[in-house]
Parts: sequence; C-alpha cells; structure tokens
Amino acid sequence: MLHQQTSLFATGAPVLGGLDRLRRTPLAHGAWIDVLPGWLSGADDLFAELAAEVPWREERRQMYDNVVAVPRLLAHYGPGEPLPDPVLAEARDRLGRHYAAELGEPFVSAGLCYYRDGRDSVAWHGDRFGRGATHDTMVAILSLGEPRPLLLRPRGGGEPARKVPLGHGDLIVMGGSCQRTWDHAIPKTRASVGGRISVQFRPRGVA
Repeated sequence: MLHQQTSLFATGAPVLGGLDRLRRTPLAHGAWIDVLPGWLSGADDLFAELAAEVPWREERRQMYDNVVAVPRLLAHYGPGEPLPDPVLAEARDRLGRHYAAELGEPFVSAGLCYYRDGRDSVAWHGDRFGRGATHDTMVAILSLGEPRPLLLRPRGGGEPARKVPLGHGDLIVMGGSCQRTWDHAIPKTRASVGGRISVQFRPRGVA
C-alpha cells in the first residue's frame, strides 16, 4: 500500500476558508475556470474519513468485446440526500450562494470519485449529459488527498492542454461553456502517488 503524503495544513477538523481568493482564468469559446488552492483545511483527514466510510461502488463498462472495470471508485448523492460529512453540505451551499448571480440556481448533487493510486484515471470528457450539452452551466470540484493534475483542452484541439494540479483541499469551478466546448481528464501516472477523492457539485440536470 502506498504511503499517503499529507500537507501541513491539511490535517485536523475540516474548515472552509473564504471564497474571496478565487481567481478566474478565461478560456476560449466562452469557457472559464475559477481556482482556489487550499479552500478546505483539514482536507487530508476528511479524505481518510471518506475513503473508509463512503459506500464506494465499482462500475463496469463495455470496451469492444470485453467488459472492464472503470479505473476509479464512485459514489453519488442526489438532491435531498444527506452528504457523508457536514462540511460537504456547507461547501455545496456556500458555492451556491457565491455563484447565485451567475448560475441562477443552487448546486444540488454531489458526485464522488476515488482515485486510489496512479493507475486510476478518467479519460477526456465533458459533463455533457443533460443540460450541460446545450446550456452554460457550472461544475465545482473540491479535491481531497494527494494532488493529481486536471488537464483541460478545447474540444477538437487547437491549443496545448492546460494542467491544474489539484489536491489537499483545492477548489476548481468550471463555468460558462466549459462542459460543451472543453474536455478535461485525470491521466494515469507511473509516479508513486497516494489516493485522491474529488467531490463534484452540480446543479439540477447536469451530469
């Protein structure tokens, strides 16, 4: 088992910081990202709690002639379902208030992905099921545990991929047309990395 590296400010009871330090980066085609490093202190202890207590499931999908395991573990909490730690409900609600003028609706669901080590990954994709396929929307991701790079690139290419390292309580919000006009991925790595959990907050009808 890999040793889980911890950050100096990532242990202890989980506490959210302010959102005033969010920094926006405009992307092409009407997309943008907001990034806030270390929004949640105590993130590593929360990672350990969620890794041990969330009812993770392994999905399988058809790949050509074989059925293969999706290389990460998943959990989902829909509208009205209690989240596995109160700080996640607080994060969802605070993000909803912060982005109320732009988004026009609250974040209502939380999807969790557990990347157990460098072999776990997610391929290039956008959250284009439901309204995200046709309308501007937002997806906010709170990252717990070891940093892994989130890569972003425009659909169809045209410029090099951008790399945003995320871990230890970092926050990224993808907004505008980002889900329709850009793709994102967490690549595999041969480096010895510990686990990472991403918590994705979404509005109604975005998946």
